[in-house]
Amino acid sequence: MKPLLHITSGDIAGAALAKCGLPGEVFVWHDILYDGPREPGWPDDAGLEIRAGFIEQFTGGGLSGEYVLETLNAQYGKLERAAEFDIILWFDACLFDQSMLCHILACLKYLGREEASLLCVDAFPGVEPFHGLGQLSPEQLASLFDRRSPVTTDEFLFAERVDRAFALQDQVEQGALAECTNAPLPWVPAAAKRWLKELPDPATGLGLLQQLALEAMEAGCCTPAEIFKYVSAHDEPPQFWGDITLWGKINELADREPPLVRIEGPLPRLPQWEGGAELRLFKLRRE
Repeated sequence: MKPLLHITSGDIAGAALAKCGLPGEVFVWHDILYDGPREPGWPDDAGLEIRAGFIEQFTGGGLSGEYVLETLNAQYGKLERAAEFDIILWFDACLFDQSMLCHILACLKYLGREEASLLCVDAFPGVEPFHGLGQLSPEQLASLFDRRSPVTTDEFLFAERVDRAFALQDQVEQGALAECTNAPLPWVPAAAKRWLKELPDPATGLGLLQQLALEAMEAGCCTPAEIFKYVSAHDEPPQFWGDITLWGKINELADREPPLVRIEGPLPRLPQWEGGAELRLFKLRRE
């Protein structure tokens, strides 16, 4: 028997998986695959460099392009060895995870390795609201293992289509996916609908996440923690974003001309990675 390779999307979920007593290696995939420039399917070297530059820019340099490129190369290098493993994919029903799941499946198909098992979790008894695997304990994760199912040919083909729509940011195709009935990957339509809500509103030029951040400030939230809590409570589940994404969206509001947000603190922008100033030292105001 081949060793198991558990692939998931978050460091917290990955750490819990590593403690749950299941055999095999846990590998966490990192990338925001619903956003930014990239080509569909397997990337070439130039595409990876462009991708690394985008993530460096989006994180305000919190993640260097060199570090991101090294991470991306390691990820695709691991996937190139897919034939050595029995692959178990652990993903949530949210936009972040569905775009990542479809990309990994498209890459496996490109490699001629159309063999994997999938655990996609959209709920867990007693966990309300459920946003993702990162909320579950090692014991709860282990209890899900027998629910895995082989990825079908139709699911691999559908994943290729979805990955292409995300990579090209094809609004027409995303609209079609949002209205898709009986989708082979049944969580994709809701993810596509949420992606469409991040497109700039014709009147304001803002996506939903930025609109909610501004609403939070108008409601009296002035610290990053208060804004995070407000946006999390008012966005529709499952939550596809984390603090890095939200701070990036707020920084973009501060960078607009004229700015929509004023950031007061030890740095001109909210830090998006460890090593920056402490978030408790920042205050945010609606301009």
